[in-house]
This record gives sequence, structure tokens and C-alpha cells, in this order.
Amino acid sequence: MGTLRTGALTRRRVGTRAADLEYAVIDVETTGLDPREGARLVEIAVVRVHGDGRVVDEFSTLVDPRAPLGGQEFHGIGEGELIGAPRAAEIVPRIAELLSGAVVVGHNLDFEERFLTAELVPAGLSSGQSGLCTLRALRSQLDLARYSLPRASHLLSGDWPTGQHTALGDARACAKLLVEMIANAPGELYYTGPSPRFLRADAPEEEPVRFKPRTTPGTSPRLPMKPWTFARWRPREFDPVLCGGPFGDSERESAEAAARRASQLRERVGRAAVVTGGIAATVAGGLLVRMAGGHSSRP
Repeated sequence: MGTLRTGALTRRRVGTRAADLEYAVIDVETTGLDPREGARLVEIAVVRVHGDGRVVDEFSTLVDPRAPLGGQEFHGIGEGELIGAPRAAEIVPRIAELLSGAVVVGHNLDFEERFLTAELVPAGLSSGQSGLCTLRALRSQLDLARYSLPRASHLLSGDWPTGQHTALGDARACAKLLVEMIANAPGELYYTGPSPRFLRADAPEEEPVRFKPRTTPGTSPRLPMKPWTFARWRPREFDPVLCGGPFGDSERESAEAAARRASQLRERVGRAAVVTGGIAATVAGGLLVRMAGGHSSRP
């Protein structure tokens, strides 16, 4: 079992209505791209949101990486800002509280999962929570020219996200994209995958942890949502498993071919079920007729 057990969104009536779930939308800023090469967390944020857009909770803090501060061209965090920031291990109880009972969401969730696995799980964060990648979900459901968080947001709603490359700004943008996707889908969206788990949060230390947010938490009780007037929803959903990586022309063609085969298979299974049901009904009808005839012949 990995740190996250990934699910998906679908327009088929299977699983749980996506609008009925709660989501813990997570974003991290880091000193590099790969924790196996020494990269560390330097900021983390979680926006806990209901599928209908109601904001349940927000949290963000800078994190002392206890390592050289790299990646400043992306996150813009200075050495001085990290003075007094908590260590990764100190934020685990709060992160567990925010993730508990929710589907963990990220735009390219694989990236966030790598840092959860490298830094928070060894410090006590439970593994096995359900997950959802909005990048894969968008690629699976919609035909867009670009799928990065800012470009997809602008293409679909006309809004450029604010606070880009801050953990809380990007988490808010991802949460907005998710709830707009649920609200604008042609028919209801369903979440298929492992159910959210309730995680155990260790008791806090005697000295309370002092978090150090870089961005002021929001006060709005609901995320702003807009209609997606020009969204092009795919007639056949792509398999999200095939929607990772660079997702260039060849990957899109492979995903389209797989979607076509899956659609044809479902149609054949449906036709077979109709035929089988018809045969069963005919046999049952004949049996009833014979039984009725047998009864009527008795004196």
C-alpha cells in the first residue's frame, strides 16, 4: 500500500457522487524536484473543501528544510523567512487532521506524494489515504490545449490564479478547479476508488507548535465558481492511468484508442446482457405457460 491510493472521476454512474465528498487539496513548495536527491519541503498548504464548494478549513506554513535552500527562482522564499518555521515532523498532527476523512487532491499529485512519503510518513503520517489527481482528471475528461494549473484555470473559467508559486495560492486554485469541474460536468461526476480513511493524529507536544504562514488564510465560506462556457468534454473518457507524463500527441492517441476499445467493449457487454435477459424472460414465460396449462388440465 502506497502513501496514497489513487482514485478517479467518471461520468459513469459508479462509485460516490463527487459533490458529496470532502477533499483535502494539498500543495507544496520545495527546495528541489526530487527528495531522493536531497530536496526538502519548504512550504505546505491544505485547503479542505466540500464538493459543493464550501470551504471547511485552510492551513499553510513555511517549513524549515534543515538543508540548503534551493528552488528560490520558483518559490521566492528567503532564508530569513524560515527563521522560527517548524520542522516537517512538527506539522504531522495538523496535516493528519486536515487529511482525515477526505480525498487528498493535488494537481500532479505524484509530486506531492513523493514529499509526503519522504518526510511526513517517516514522521508519523499514516499511509493509505485515498487520492485524486486533478491533472489526470482534466486530461481524462476534457480536451484542452494546455493542462498546467494556471493555463487550465484561465482556459476554462477565464481567471488566472492569484498567489502562484505559494503553497496556499496554488492549493486554492486547485480546489477551485476541482469544484468547478464537479459543478460544470455534463451530468454528475462520480469518484471511484478507495474510500477516505480517518487518520490518527498524535497528541501535540507540551510546547505547542508555532506555524508560520506566508499567506493570510481566507475568510470566504465558499470558493468562487464560474461556468465553463467553452469547455470541450470528451465524448469518451480517457483512462486516468494513461494521462500522466508529458501527455503529448502520441500519448493522447493511445489514450483515445484505449477509450474507444473500452467503449466498444461496454456496448458489446450491454447488448449481450439485453439478449441474455430476453432469452431468460422467454424461457420464464414459457415455463409459466406450461405450468398454467398443467394446472388447467386438472379435474
